[in-house]
Amino acid sequence: MLHPSYTDLMKVVNKDVEEGETKIVNSRYSIVLATSKRARQIIDGELPMVNIKSEAKPLSLAIQELNEGKLKIIAESAAAEEAEQASEDILAEEALPEEMVSEEAVTAE
Repeated sequence: MLHPSYTDLMKVVNKDVEEGETKIVNSRYSIVLATSKRARQIIDGELPMVNIKSEAKPLSLAIQELNEGKLKIIAESAAAEEAEQASEDILAEEALPEEMVSEEAVTAE
């Protein structure tokens, strides 16, 4: 048996969810997906958020991070909203200098 179990990990992730609210994670698949994404980040060079043993595998580190509450899983809809807001902010910042340039060109004429 794996320790922590999928059930234990789901309890850790959903501990802050109020009764009646939709759970963040309600399947083993969600746990597997989240920990595998985090393991890929660790493989790509991100530092682990837990004390590491030199022989610890990236997936084991990701599971340990999740179990200790150091890794947060956000719902796909919330992640999509955050990404959309970030791209809107970038577009707004890019549009601002163009407006300033066109205003300067008008005043110079």
